[in-house]
Amino acid sequence: MKVLYWLESIRAPWLDAVMLAISQLGGEILFMAIVIALFWCMDKRKGYYLMTVGFFGIVANQFLKLVFRVSRPWIRDPEFTIVEGARAGATGYSFPSGHTQNAAAVLGCPARMARKKGLKITLWVLYALVGISRMYLGVHTPYDVGVGVVMGLVLVFGLYPFFSEKNYKPQRMYVLLGVMLALSIAFTTYTRLYPFPADIEVDNLSHGIKNGYTLTGAVAGMLAAFWLDEHYVHFQTAGSLPAHIVKCVVGLGLLLGIKTVLKPPMNALFGGDPIADAFRYAIVVFFAAGLWPMTFPWINRLLTGKKA
Repeated sequence: MKVLYWLESIRAPWLDAVMLAISQLGGEILFMAIVIALFWCMDKRKGYYLMTVGFFGIVANQFLKLVFRVSRPWIRDPEFTIVEGARAGATGYSFPSGHTQNAAAVLGCPARMARKKGLKITLWVLYALVGISRMYLGVHTPYDVGVGVVMGLVLVFGLYPFFSEKNYKPQRMYVLLGVMLALSIAFTTYTRLYPFPADIEVDNLSHGIKNGYTLTGAVAGMLAAFWLDEHYVHFQTAGSLPAHIVKCVVGLGLLLGIKTVLKPPMNALFGGDPIADAFRYAIVVFFAAGLWPMTFPWINRLLTGKKA
């Protein structure tokens, strides 16, 4: 806590704003946006790389949170204050840092793939700043951030050989997706059946259960979409800038719409049980990775007069 108290002593409104912005580099929304942009418009291989690193990181992160159940710094020390703007994004237990983990995929993966030295250095510096921002904001301790960084780097460098330009084989994705599905099911089973102590923070356990079902559904949807693309769709990421803009803007709008529209009927169908999230995210991901790419040739023809 000494480090956090020192960082608290140097806070200033302008620095708070900077650190809040940097912290968002490890947020889930940016992660999803980057993965989708890569997957739809640039390189499916790189999109799968970020997705895989992100998935394994989330599962490991959520599992450790429920195993160790470390409360946030301001709960452990009521005299310590945080930057209020960071409170809404500081859900679940504290250890290890989820934002630092996500930043490994958002910034670490592109840094590992980048060929220009300047870009590599910039991305790694930003990655380090995400961890520092989480401590500055008061939502994580150095230990939370340090373990998140180590886990992230292990995944970034450990999984890269599967996705390097020379070694990548699409068929291996079936193995990776199968392992991901097995782990997400195992994690979900753990959250539902493990006899957690009575003093566990209910909101944090509910958060873990929801994440388990969400991950299971998302991976199941991706596995189905990958099979569809490999056997029938074979979509290409090439296209004009206007086509890419339409793919991303319209596609993201449809994704958010489907995700929102499906929530009430799914919750009603399953009586409010979190399993509804598994089916909802399976449909959303299958649409994003399997169905929406079917429109790409049509979008390119509409905007350029030729198929990409």
